[in-house]
Amino acid sequence: MIVSYNFDYCLAEIYDDHVRVYINEGFTLAPEHISELNFVTKKHFENKPFVYLAVRINSYTINPMIYLESNKIQNLLGVAIISKDPKQKNQAKIEKAFTTKELEHFETLEEALDWKDEIINKHKD
Repeated sequence: MIVSYNFDYCLAEIYDDHVRVYINEGFTLAPEHISELNFVTKKHFENKPFVYLAVRINSYTINPMIYLESNKIQNLLGVAIISKDPKQKNQAKIEKAFTTKELEHFETLEEALDWKDEIINKHKD
């Protein structure tokens, strides 16, 4: 890990080619919250492709309109949702309809990291 940021609604861990985000329990994530993450990703990934890993260990709500904002991040290649909760798999299907980026659900962080590597490598070709 390069650095981490503690916002009032999440922990964001920055790595070389991805960001791992852990949203706080009970929070409702809305489009206006993406501005802080936008600042962080611009600072660390300017002109460099990256993948967003949503590690969903807490229960929280997402306004799917957030994807209208994340779609504007040119170097964001994809979003991985990581959760063993079967409801999150269904939630991922709904969220996928709102994004122009690649979006997949995984049960483990390891699976998501493998997928992230595939996307990054595909982008390099």
